[in-house]
Amino acid sequence: CSCERTMAEPENLEVIGRIGLRALRIAASTLSIVELLRQEWIGGIGAGLAWIVFVQVEQRLQPASDSSDD
Repeated sequence: CSCERTMAEPENLEVIGRIGLRALRIAASTLSIVELLRQEWIGGIGAGLAWIVFVQVEQRLQPASDSSDD
């Protein structure tokens, strides 16, 4: 039934979004370290700030998944 597929799509989309967010967080931290080692201060600081934002977003999403498991 197509209704079963539609019910599962938001869960799949949420999982894909979390994986994408994790990938962005890893890329931002790696880029920040590389840029700072190359003494590219503006790029390193910008990537570091992006990493902080991604960590904050990921932490805010965690409680929503815990409450839905009940």
